[in-house]
Amino acid sequence: VFLPGHRIRVDISSSNFPRYDRNTNTGGVIAREGEEQMIPAINHIHHGPDHPSRLVLPIIDRKDQS
Repeated sequence: VFLPGHRIRVDISSSNFPRYDRNTNTGGVIAREGEEQMIPAINHIHHGPDHPSRLVLPIIDRKDQS
């Protein structure tokens, strides 16, 4: 529930380990690669009039919930 004055934070990530498999960023087989093969990812966030984006959040009518 978001009340007036609340804010939302958006985190940009290459992975969500351990929820999803890690990404070693090598293109290889993840199960066969160790930490020594990992390559750091570089994420770019494009924004502005030439790169429109949006975040869509559902609105739930709480009156219908029991």
